[in-house]
Amino acid sequence: MKKYILIPFVLLFALHTFAQTDKNMGIIPAPVSIVKNKGVFVLDKSVVLVNEDLESAPSADLFNNFLAAKGDFSLKREKKNNQNQKTIVLTSKGANQLPSEGYVVTISSNQIKVVGKGAGLFYAVQSLLQLMPAKKQAQIRIQNAVITDYPRFKYRGLHLDVGRHFLPISFVKKYIDVMASYKLNNFHWHLTEDQGWRIEIKKYPKLTSIGAKRNGTIVGNYPGTGGNDNTTHQGYYTQDEVRDVVAYASARFINVIPEIEMPGHSSAAIAAYPALSCFPDKDTFVSEKTPWYGDRNGKQVQQTWGVFDDVFVPTEDTFKFLENVLDEVIALFPSKYIHIGGDECPKEYWKQSAFCQQFIKDNNLKDEHGLQSYFIQRIERYLNSKGRSIIGWDEILEGGLAPNATVMSWRGENGGIAAAKLSHDVIMTPASAGLYFDHKQSSSPDEPLTIGGLAPYSKVYNYNPVPKELTFDQQKYIIGVQANLWTEYVETPAKAEYMIFPRIYALAEIAWSQLENKEEKNFNEERMPLHLARLDQTDTNYWVPTPIGLNESVLNGQNFSITLKVPVYGAKIYYTLDGYRPSENATIYTKPLMVDVPKGQKKVLKTIVIAPSGKRSVVTETILNNASAEIKTK
Repeated sequence: MKKYILIPFVLLFALHTFAQTDKNMGIIPAPVSIVKNKGVFVLDKSVVLVNEDLESAPSADLFNNFLAAKGDFSLKREKKNNQNQKTIVLTSKGANQLPSEGYVVTISSNQIKVVGKGAGLFYAVQSLLQLMPAKKQAQIRIQNAVITDYPRFKYRGLHLDVGRHFLPISFVKKYIDVMASYKLNNFHWHLTEDQGWRIEIKKYPKLTSIGAKRNGTIVGNYPGTGGNDNTTHQGYYTQDEVRDVVAYASARFINVIPEIEMPGHSSAAIAAYPALSCFPDKDTFVSEKTPWYGDRNGKQVQQTWGVFDDVFVPTEDTFKFLENVLDEVIALFPSKYIHIGGDECPKEYWKQSAFCQQFIKDNNLKDEHGLQSYFIQRIERYLNSKGRSIIGWDEILEGGLAPNATVMSWRGENGGIAAAKLSHDVIMTPASAGLYFDHKQSSSPDEPLTIGGLAPYSKVYNYNPVPKELTFDQQKYIIGVQANLWTEYVETPAKAEYMIFPRIYALAEIAWSQLENKEEKNFNEERMPLHLARLDQTDTNYWVPTPIGLNESVLNGQNFSITLKVPVYGAKIYYTLDGYRPSENATIYTKPLMVDVPKGQKKVLKTIVIAPSGKRSVVTETILNNASAEIKTK
């Protein structure tokens, strides 16, 4: 019996030609509507670029700079449209009738007209840039069409943890550029952690002189399978650097949300200022199982990962410290939102502390969970008085939710559902939905060291951030979705890139595209391979997907017909059926495989994808078993 995996093999198309023939014209995230018309617009150096108003000038600059870098020419600029010339016109006129962040791109043989306002105009240009070829050409042919677009969610976020491993400003800006290209608009900057404080606070210089460095880091998975690297890890962002990043992001219509963790994940701050601890004179606890380098006396910045009992003590001095820190943070970040963490706060030291126990009694709090709620609500009142709002991880629900808080639901959806039912805004970011980009991208043993978990891009793509448990009225409180990149095991920019690509494409689609416009087959087989092929021509690292077509069930039988497709245009698939590891020396896949498996036996199909740049996928092992009714891919 045969079971066909109905995915046709596709040879390398010219990337630009392919983008024009795809129903979404190669655009990620998928627009609301694309109506193709006959004919093409021929873009060459005779075309005039027109920005009809001051607001459209930056987007016109962006487009022309891109052409100069990627094309063989740049365009002459004018402020008025001349009907006798071929033009690309950028304008905000008529944009008031569009949805927020929406745009319309009308491509005809004589003109490309781009209508949008603010972010909408910027996103229109991002889509237009995706229609450009990857290689320099003196003439570019663009399919005539009308593209209408606007986002599903107003909050479309990506997080970056720089507390565990510091990442340079150059990479932070590259991260922001990637976000902007795919219409994400909130950069969640996780700036403080047990393992490092990463933002300059002028009133408290020890936060960076002491709290921004640690003497070593465990090697291998927690609690440390390879000892300690005995290497000082350090780094922080000056306030001038922060201002630069905020301005850089703002120019790309990205809001930067700082996170200052409290009351837990505060070891680095406590190492700098021990009086912030319930027990200032108590040495930082270091487990006998933890490889440690350097001094163990006094308060220390953590060298391992996890959750630690030494958290902020709720004294007036602590609250004054936090208010002073937040004052400087507020001055740097214009964001409406300030993220205050609130997650993974152990209660053990609060239970042991006579001060905390008396505080609970004096303030008529039920228990330590009530104390956490008091802590969060007090900080919220302070930030509200400054015109700001708080976001917290879903633990801030414990003991009672602060009145105006936005909840970021990471421990599944339950926290978000509960908050929405209480009429609080919610940002969905559950690890269970694949939105923790520090998790593995496949179950292959070839995967690099990660914290664990499994989050393939397909899992991200198939997530709907609006839970079915919510009523129609409650659904409006789901304001968006975010993915998180924690960096316990992400030490370098190259690995950070490897962890976000190609999952960021799927994130963009679930955050921006309307539910009815999402189509996994089109995403997997047409648009993602195109974008990865373009990415492959840059110096950006990425996870090379495994061949498309391996993860579908087939019926038991003697003969198998397996049709595969490359996940990166221009890549090659190599395979073996003899048990050996495939490489360039193995058989190259050129046509559907006909595999004969005698009854009661099995064969192992191993594959690897090698991209044009030489980047490689993990090796897959697909068991073709004539004794069972399934095909298993490891």
